[in-house]
Amino acid sequence: NDVLTGIFGIRHLQVLLLFLGMTIGYSLRTGMSVAIVPMANASTANPDIEDYGWTKQQKDLVLSSFFWGYVVTQVPSGYIANVWSSQKLLAIGMLVCGVLKVLTPIAAHYGGLEAVLVCRVGMGLTQACLLPCIQTLLSKWAPPAERARLGTFAYAGGQFGTVITMPIAGVLAASSVGWPSIFYIFGALAIIWSVVFFYFGADAPSNHRSISQEERMYIEESLRTTEAKSDDEVKQKLKTPWKEIFTSIPMWALIIVHSGQNWGYWTLLTEIPSYMTGVLNFRVEASGVISALPYLVMWILSFPMSWLSDLALKKGASRGTVRKICNTIAHWGPAIALACMSAVPTDGYVWAIVILVLAVSLNAGSLCGFQINHIDLSPNFAGTMMSITNCIATVTSIIAPLICGVIVTDESSVYQWNIVFYVSAAIYFLGNLVFVIFGKGEIQWWNEPETRRQRQRGKEEDETQT
Repeated sequence: NDVLTGIFGIRHLQVLLLFLGMTIGYSLRTGMSVAIVPMANASTANPDIEDYGWTKQQKDLVLSSFFWGYVVTQVPSGYIANVWSSQKLLAIGMLVCGVLKVLTPIAAHYGGLEAVLVCRVGMGLTQACLLPCIQTLLSKWAPPAERARLGTFAYAGGQFGTVITMPIAGVLAASSVGWPSIFYIFGALAIIWSVVFFYFGADAPSNHRSISQEERMYIEESLRTTEAKSDDEVKQKLKTPWKEIFTSIPMWALIIVHSGQNWGYWTLLTEIPSYMTGVLNFRVEASGVISALPYLVMWILSFPMSWLSDLALKKGASRGTVRKICNTIAHWGPAIALACMSAVPTDGYVWAIVILVLAVSLNAGSLCGFQINHIDLSPNFAGTMMSITNCIATVTSIIAPLICGVIVTDESSVYQWNIVFYVSAAIYFLGNLVFVIFGKGEIQWWNEPETRRQRQRGKEEDETQT
């Protein structure tokens, strides 16, 4: 009864650890968005700490370099997580990522820009396992009846990590220790988490040393029942329909809208601190707090948006319509907000902050928009599809900050920043337009395993002969 009523069990411990892993993973990524400002110019935080006089282009090179490694090992990480141990892979990956985070200030002091780039690329290479491993672990630990809330809680760590990292990083940058403390503290947290997860985590209930027999049976029986209903055994024997996936128009709509999402999201995430200090003249500790505000509002908005989405489906709305409406709010809302940035007066920092909050927070609609549309199109191959769209979209995460660096040569220039906002608005608009026109909400024909289609055809032929 304790198991069924949801009292804290080993599965909840696993999900809590995954939540913390996501939180720390995103902290390792986003901390650089704040740290890069005083690393380039110490007068923005603690003038007594060493800086390197990096240009805007060099700063954007550093910010994008994480994704150089991230895009390379993302798909291989998913494969290794399935054939080896997702728990060990995640623990090792985050451990190495944390060590590289700690080493970054030392690398910057002795090796300059090039050494920092090596650390950032290495962090991307080792953190690419985060999402594939979490997805794999959730599939083994979360009973179907609890999968939605347990999965949502685990993935919420990403937004939570962004929300808490920016203000904390701003305070640390202005402290007596200065910006290096950002790397030391968050890197140490990653190392500690890795050790804890290596000891307390497990690939499946059957591998955990202290799970109760009742809870283990509850999870395994729940999963076994679902697998039987979905004929999962048949699916495992089949090859992924690569040709059908890559020639599917709805799939290409997903690739395009996902790429548009990454362009707008990561441009704002990496560049808001620089905009705050360059145009609005905030000090780093203040810019970190203000920069986190949009992501806090986005995290809060994700809950009512998800609830309204499910409510619409229960009321009879088509799945495709709900996905497109949610995604339109998520992309066209920010596009309009960013286009309005040019109308903000140079001294109207309050309006600029309000518009940036809207531009980021409305993006919460993407969680119940394109991001779960992979499952709508093909429940059998949704994981593979996500790895494909996320891999391609990560390329835009690399390009976007670099393009911003080309456009913004003077960080105090409102005109140059407006160009960045217009470009992001246009990409948001066009990406969602493609999704609205060509996206689908129905399961595609190639989702059905080939052997099952053959079996169904044979059954139909037998019925015809009879």
